[in-house]
Amino acid sequence: MSGHPTYVPTHPAAQWLERRLPILGLLHSSFVVFPNPRNLNYWWTFGGILSFMLAAQIATGVVLVMHYTPQASLAFASVEHIMRDVNYGWLFRYAHANGASMFFVALYIHMFRGMYYGSYKEPREVLWLLGILIYLLTIATAFMGYVLPWGQMSFWGATVITSLFSAVPFVGDSITTWLWGGYAVDNATLNRFFSLHYLLPFMIAGVVVLHIWALHVPGSNNPTGLEPKTAKDTLPFHPYFTVKDGFALACFLIFFSWFIFYVPNYLNHADNYIEANPLQTPAHIVPEWYYLPFYAILRSIPSKLGGTIAMFAAVLIFAFLPWLDSSRIKSAVYRPLYKIAFWAFVVCAVLLGYVGAQPPEGVYVLAARLLTAYYFLHFLVILPLLGIYEKPRPLPASIADSVLGPPKEAIHADANPAHPRKSG
Repeated sequence: MSGHPTYVPTHPAAQWLERRLPILGLLHSSFVVFPNPRNLNYWWTFGGILSFMLAAQIATGVVLVMHYTPQASLAFASVEHIMRDVNYGWLFRYAHANGASMFFVALYIHMFRGMYYGSYKEPREVLWLLGILIYLLTIATAFMGYVLPWGQMSFWGATVITSLFSAVPFVGDSITTWLWGGYAVDNATLNRFFSLHYLLPFMIAGVVVLHIWALHVPGSNNPTGLEPKTAKDTLPFHPYFTVKDGFALACFLIFFSWFIFYVPNYLNHADNYIEANPLQTPAHIVPEWYYLPFYAILRSIPSKLGGTIAMFAAVLIFAFLPWLDSSRIKSAVYRPLYKIAFWAFVVCAVLLGYVGAQPPEGVYVLAARLLTAYYFLHFLVILPLLGIYEKPRPLPASIADSVLGPPKEAIHADANPAHPRKSG
């Protein structure tokens, strides 16, 4: 399903360009007349929010790179120089640092919306897989960016996470040495992370283009999970969804701006404002909030190798959702048992995040193990069984019926069985 090439340029310059590079026609068919299901709600606006935030992160990052020094003895001072001496440097730094958190906020909402409404199911498996690839690249990019200020939490976070690869049999020590560029986290490590942190956002942008391309082949999913059947089921992207996306983006930017101007350090760790010291370990090493559920899973396994495998598996298992969920019904709106299981999983993920921020001792260790077990049970046991035993609710006849109600003749036919509904 794709938009029809109805773009007819009137200006001579536009006509000249369209005959040689029909990019305006492509944009018109993809973002103006492209038909979308008419029942899309505001949960579908976070894709556009993510695109904006990615562009903002790249723009602010380019400015920060102009003043940052990727050298172990100068990195911390260069960040302070940006904050104190560069014109509006504080604004760019806070926008970039909090922008990473806002990106993950929108990303997790986007992913959970896809899980709730079954956006990973046929025919959108490749679309989902590209989204998971974006997620993995984002995790790597944010982790490397967190190391760059070269504060205490940056340094020791890098030390803890990169040392996990040493648990890999036979080649673990070699992988860790390669990541470090030596035998400890030092200047070579900082340079490698800086180079990759600058490169990966452009790779993410490339995958986002593929993600949007893959979206425009089958079209967007919708709250009913039904595919559009007639023109009545869809509306053009502009003005209906551009206005909705624009309003949602404005609300999100107000939320984002509140963090920048009023609580810019709320999501940062105080120890990261202390310059990195290899001889002084922080009392409690904690990653950024968006890694906390996976950090809790890592610490819940007593084996270093087992914890590492469980942590990476907890991320990669999302890629197998299209095949683990065997139900033919996409949307949780019509799946009462799956709806309960979905919200139980959300609670599990939030609790894992809370446990990941606590010291690994006492009841927190037990809670982490129980929550980790349920996390994997959701994917490997609950979803496959629900597809077999769950009895879904009746689906509406079409997307339009879910919004506008059934046609009048259908209502009259139901009210008067002597006059059966006419077939189309």
